[in-house]
Amino acid sequence: MKLIDILKGVKCEIKGDPNIDISGVCYDSRKAKKKYLFIAIKGFKTDGIFYVEEAIKNGAVAVVADREIKEYPGITTVLVEDARATMAKIASNFYNNPTSKLTLIGVTGTNGKTSVTYMLKAILERQNNKVGLVGTIQNMIGDEVIPSVHTTPESLDLQELFSIMVNKGVKYVVMEVSSHSLALNRVDECEFDIAIFTNLSQDHLDFHQNMEEYAKTKSKLFKMAKRASVINIDDKYSSMMIESSKAKVLTYGIEDFAYVMAKDIRNSLDGVKFKVQIEDKKEEMSLKIPGLFNVYNALAAITVADFLGISLRSVREALSQVTVKGRFEPVETGKDFYVFIDYAHTPDGIQNIMEALKEYKTGRKILLFGAGGDRDKTKRPLMGEVAGKYADFCILTSDNPRSEDPREIISQIEEGIKKTNCPYVVIENRKEAIRYALTNAQKDDVIILAGKGHETYQIIGNKVIPFDEREIVKEILSEGGNK
Repeated sequence: MKLIDILKGVKCEIKGDPNIDISGVCYDSRKAKKKYLFIAIKGFKTDGIFYVEEAIKNGAVAVVADREIKEYPGITTVLVEDARATMAKIASNFYNNPTSKLTLIGVTGTNGKTSVTYMLKAILERQNNKVGLVGTIQNMIGDEVIPSVHTTPESLDLQELFSIMVNKGVKYVVMEVSSHSLALNRVDECEFDIAIFTNLSQDHLDFHQNMEEYAKTKSKLFKMAKRASVINIDDKYSSMMIESSKAKVLTYGIEDFAYVMAKDIRNSLDGVKFKVQIEDKKEEMSLKIPGLFNVYNALAAITVADFLGISLRSVREALSQVTVKGRFEPVETGKDFYVFIDYAHTPDGIQNIMEALKEYKTGRKILLFGAGGDRDKTKRPLMGEVAGKYADFCILTSDNPRSEDPREIISQIEEGIKKTNCPYVVIENRKEAIRYALTNAQKDDVIILAGKGHETYQIIGNKVIPFDEREIVKEILSEGGNK
């Protein structure tokens, strides 16, 4: 493809030959090859501007930058206002605007994004559609699994993924859309047909200045949706999403009146049942995964399905089989107590899962959790306070401490839990914390291992260490833990 065609619609200043042939585009200098275009974007840890020469040595013939760079013989330079934002446009042009050939459904919110995408994938596949998924746990093309690095990939990687999906016959794509991706232009040039808002609670305030800024960033998705905006009317930030919408608004909820509503909700540790009502249509729904929050997730998926003309009966059959890794995921122990793994890593996430347990007749509700390092510190005492309010016993431990001292992270969580009367212990080593929980479990206790969810690793310092809680539970029990 000619460079000038890749730059279609891009406001820029070109120094050199605009008609050179480009065989590939990259923002990582190590991936540059012969006849590549290198885009020098600024990251959190480094700056692409420092790697221009390396990219050229590896074969790049053109460079996009948002600052003046040294001129290199035979190299075309393209000066733009914002390299990261420009990358989205370049990516869409290079891959021939793939989202225009897909029905793209974006899901945003603090909690529930992953569950909603998996529910929608199951519903759409039941209609014999080939479905793509982009998300936290993994990316998928039908049944093919592609590992996921970010909740939402960089714009160049994302457009390439969409292009592959188009070539493989995908019709629908369900996609988690993080606030980072909206703020960092990763989803610019994506033609969203439907946008979904799940909820908003405190998270990522290390990145966003405050909750209003966080909400405002999320609302960008609803300005992008062309056909429908599906909104949780029970969330206090729903009005901001509705006001931002340029498409038809469809609401769902339990407490306030909505277009799609859930009634007669019956929860158990084996799942949840409820009646869904859409105007004069009613249907009984059953989920394998328990919790009121999963009723909300199902309502979001049901609303989209109804908009797409899919029958409630077909939706019911699809939802009855859905499970999501690391979301209220039961671990088989062969013992007389329960163990669940959940991704809950925010005050609201912890509250949701603990509230889901409130109505069950069980033994003690034991919550094991920590907080991620190099992330929003203000939520840590809030997590401790919420945990202490709902749990019968807490085990404070490490999560992904990254560059922080895990003991300092735990001490910040303690500030909150000390405001409650909840008994707790501190065991920094997460494996030993799990061993303690299992060894001391009593009949009918429910142990929640919170924070890791689908993750099969721990990030300690700059090392990624294998850490799959499912395997760790089995290993401890096989060694005689809780004989």
